[in-house]
Amino acid sequence: MKSWEALDAVEQDPDKVSGRWVFRGTRVPVAALFENLRDGATIEQFLEWFPGVNRSQVEAVLNHEVISLTDGHS
Repeated sequence: MKSWEALDAVEQDPDKVSGRWVFRGTRVPVAALFENLRDGATIEQFLEWFPGVNRSQVEAVLNHEVISLTDGHS
């Protein structure tokens, strides 16, 4: 499990989107970013499709993943 608790760009609330991790201040699941990127979308397209999410949040999530992968931490 990722240590998302330390990341200010996201939040988890059992009453919001079934407790999934979402971008802070939105109902957009973090998983939506990875699903869209996997399917070929650009970050610019994602931000256009989900206007409540800002670039700094996306960058924080992606940087968190890179650090998690390179440090071997989960």
